[in-house]
Amino acid sequence: MKTLLFGGLTPIHDKLLKAAVENLGYKAEILPQPDMESLKTGREFCNKGMCNPAYFTIGNLLKFIRKKSYETDISREYLFVTIGACGPCRFGMYETEYRNALKESGFSNLEITLLNQTKFSSEGTIKLTKQFIYNLMKAVMVSDILRELSYKIRPYETKYGQTDEIIKKCVNLSYKTLKKSTKIKDIYPMLKQVKKLLKKIEVDYSRAKPLINVIGEFWVQTTEGDGNYNIHRWLEKEGAEVKIEPISGWIEYQLFSEIEKTKLEIKIKGKNLKRYKKLFLLKGLLDFYRCLYESFRRIFADKLESLPSQELLWNLAKPYYDPFVTGGEGHLEIAKHLYNIKFKKAHMTLSLKPFGCMPSTQSDGIQTKVISDYPETVFVSVETSGDSEVNVKSRIQMKLYEAKKIAKEEYMQALEYMHLTKEKIEFAVKAEKKLKNPFIPLSKNFTLTAANFAEKHKKTIRSLYGRSLYRKNSART
Repeated sequence: MKTLLFGGLTPIHDKLLKAAVENLGYKAEILPQPDMESLKTGREFCNKGMCNPAYFTIGNLLKFIRKKSYETDISREYLFVTIGACGPCRFGMYETEYRNALKESGFSNLEITLLNQTKFSSEGTIKLTKQFIYNLMKAVMVSDILRELSYKIRPYETKYGQTDEIIKKCVNLSYKTLKKSTKIKDIYPMLKQVKKLLKKIEVDYSRAKPLINVIGEFWVQTTEGDGNYNIHRWLEKEGAEVKIEPISGWIEYQLFSEIEKTKLEIKIKGKNLKRYKKLFLLKGLLDFYRCLYESFRRIFADKLESLPSQELLWNLAKPYYDPFVTGGEGHLEIAKHLYNIKFKKAHMTLSLKPFGCMPSTQSDGIQTKVISDYPETVFVSVETSGDSEVNVKSRIQMKLYEAKKIAKEEYMQALEYMHLTKEKIEFAVKAEKKLKNPFIPLSKNFTLTAANFAEKHKKTIRSLYGRSLYRKNSART
């Protein structure tokens, strides 16, 4: 049996997807996170004018198999698994580029299996059975949850590095569980154990940090490495809380888009049993996916938000962008920006795109109209070409300054409304251990985590501070 070789998502997703396929009896190995050397190698063997995800991915693969070729017969040992699709952007040409690059570098015999995201099918040795898809779905959900928890807790940890340390344990626990069993009855206890582990982290939610939503082209907004200049961790170091986009949201987008296309097909071409069966199947799969994700999410109470309704996002984008125009993330870049504005979900929206991404460039043109209609928004779009890191981060910093200013104003106004001060809140956090629990309930009336924390626990804060003053006065007397 050949070893499945894949990678390109986050380290958490890659590891748990490995567990999901190993559970089915496959052997699997993860490619390392792509770096700048991967980009250079990819540019060497791919055609000019491709977008960066193609260069990073194939360059990373070539780096790996070149090293392994000294130890083993690559064509006999490995099978490369990747995602593909047809469509209006260069993503449809990735498979051809991969094959050409492998041929040019002397590895033309390496087998490739393509998982087609639009047809929900596979082209190659691996067959997309129901169990295969079901395992991948659950691995993605668990990965999304672990990753989101890390980004919600880490900016507020009181002991530097503690979140990463415990998240690593949680990932290892999840890997062992999913490799052994992907049954729901085994995943629930595992997630409860994850929550128990994360409760050991002490946090200080009184720190006022702007919430930055990272959106954009799928690969570059998701990867955590040189492909986007390590932008997520850099934003945290700059004093922000990062709102990430779960891969589950992108899966829902794919399903919902197919539902709407099928409805349109029925309207134009007429009713028939085949089209209605397809519509029924897609709706059932979307509802099932959402229900399962929600059941996992609820274990962590209100710490994780529900996935936004795809119907809502569709309707938000519709006045600006025809949702039937696909490619990349389609209308989602516009919809997510509008969602952040209308529902106050972020202080700043950061849109990332790799060099030459056509759908994202198209979205950028429309974003100017959105900004014109909503001048209060803080929005910045940058292109991660691989060789302009200083310029990109400089541009982001200018907008981040605005977001920090807005967050500070929101905090001051919230404290004034609640008749609290920063000193009172900071004192309460130091005095009461329960307020350091990462899963402590938060209000949902503000964008700022610190403001939501203060509002939810204002009575406790006043009481702790009042008792402290009483003791001091009694001691003086």
